[in-house]
Amino acid sequence: MKIAIALICASTVAAAPSARAVEKPAVAAKCFSMSDVRNHTVGDEHTLYLNVAGRSVYRVDMRNNCLGGMSSTDPIELKSHGSGSICGAEDLDIGASVNGGGLPSRCIVDTLSRLTPSQAAALPAKVKP
Repeated sequence: MKIAIALICASTVAAAPSARAVEKPAVAAKCFSMSDVRNHTVGDEHTLYLNVAGRSVYRVDMRNNCLGGMSSTDPIELKSHGSGSICGAEDLDIGASVNGGGLPSRCIVDTLSRLTPSQAAALPAKVKP
């Protein structure tokens, strides 16, 4: 009897996934619509900040330096892939033209992250969107 209980317990432990193998549930992305983007500012040649609906600030990081030489008053071209909702970096297409001239250079969007209210408040005044 003791052997049978030990075998049942051992098989249950062996079948249970380890703590490292269990993935944390994905946190639902905060999506926004392109029509909710109210303003943008250029942080540096790789960073763009977006004011979304006056309630959120998103940081967009680029792999290339497509924003090099741009100021926050230069126009940018924002497009979404597919449905119009932006939920991640892969949903965003950005073009940038220095001084509004020429064809926009394509930005390779690396990451899109929503800033916490304290992170947004801590941004220097010149890059707050």
